[in-house]
Amino acid sequence: MRIGALRRAVRSFRSDRSGNVLMLFAFALVPILALAGGVIDYTQAANVRIQLNAAADSAALAAVSQAAMLKSIADSKADAEKIFDANAVSYKSMLASRTVEITNVGLSRSAKVVYSANYPTHFASFVGQAKVVVSGTSSAAGARAPFIDFFLLLDNSPSMGVAATDDDIKVMVAKTSDKCAFACHQMDKATSDYYTLAKSLGVQMRIDVVRTASQQLMDTAKSTATLTGQYRMAAYTMGASCNGKTLTTIQSITSDLTAAKSAASAIDLMTIPYANFDSDQCTDFNTTLTSMNAVISNPGDGSSASLPQKVLYFVSDGVADYANSSSASSTKCSQKKSGTTRCQEPINTSFCKTIKDRGIKIAVLYTTYLPLPTNDWYNDWIKPFSAKIPTNMQACASPGLYFEVSPSQGIAEAMNALFQRIVTKAYLSM
Repeated sequence: MRIGALRRAVRSFRSDRSGNVLMLFAFALVPILALAGGVIDYTQAANVRIQLNAAADSAALAAVSQAAMLKSIADSKADAEKIFDANAVSYKSMLASRTVEITNVGLSRSAKVVYSANYPTHFASFVGQAKVVVSGTSSAAGARAPFIDFFLLLDNSPSMGVAATDDDIKVMVAKTSDKCAFACHQMDKATSDYYTLAKSLGVQMRIDVVRTASQQLMDTAKSTATLTGQYRMAAYTMGASCNGKTLTTIQSITSDLTAAKSAASAIDLMTIPYANFDSDQCTDFNTTLTSMNAVISNPGDGSSASLPQKVLYFVSDGVADYANSSSASSTKCSQKKSGTTRCQEPINTSFCKTIKDRGIKIAVLYTTYLPLPTNDWYNDWIKPFSAKIPTNMQACASPGLYFEVSPSQGIAEAMNALFQRIVTKAYLSM
């Protein structure tokens, strides 16, 4: 009897399901809490990563700043590490590692900051996850502002005495007996030559415009520079006189751009002893460019004041007029007429190539040679090759550094625009 009753009691207990929900909830509560806690832990770890990424970004950007790129790699690296540490000070105990790598190639610099940290968990540790590894990489790149020496070569030959605009040309033609638009500076008629006439009439000659534009260029370089001594300037003309013409220094290379601007006021038209002196053979680009090549020392990469890039900034109307008896294919006159050594031709680009082959850039501002339909000399000598003048001037220039402008369009604006093009190209090409 008792045995039967015991059996019934056991069967009753085994079949009773009351209280199971509470027991199951108790068993499930542990992983639920662990999961919720893990979410909290990982969210906080993600926030730490955001802060450390920001610290890495700040360090990488600082390493490629213009100020940093004037320093050595070692000093820049030390500065970047300090910046990272300062921004990550709240997470110092978590950091496992941080490295800063900096590489210079020419004017370019790249920086990479890599870090790793261990975020200690608060909830996930209950299920054996004691930490969350947080890591990241930040990279930045920049170009150092280049140091550049500019050597202005300004064509001041008699052809640059032509009236600067169509209106000025009309005034000179109307006021001269031979309908001449050129304000030649004759020393045997110092007070009655066409140069003096142009001055008295208020006519601007092309050389006047070039002088003013050159001075404004000095101001542009000064205001554009971001580093001390970043841009230096020198100015040269093709000679003070056609009698014994030689490369003439207006201002040797200097970082004092205020002084260079003042010196540029001396830029003026080449004088001639008298009309038709030396058959007007006063524009010898070949000799001038050869002399200029000897003046400019070898260029650097622009990474420091002692290693500046070199740019020959050439302003001219592109027409040579000189004695040439050469028979060599590279130097003989392309337009010489029979029975004379006088050579009037577009610029011989082989002399430009010699300079460019040394790594010196040539920026060319071609001041359009305006047609003079009433002038017999123009019609006979220049008109036949006038289409080649801009072509050769562009070929003389380094790629992307050619600018053509009519005097009436604004030479000053064109010179400044070409300057900005030179500076921009220096950044992008390195």
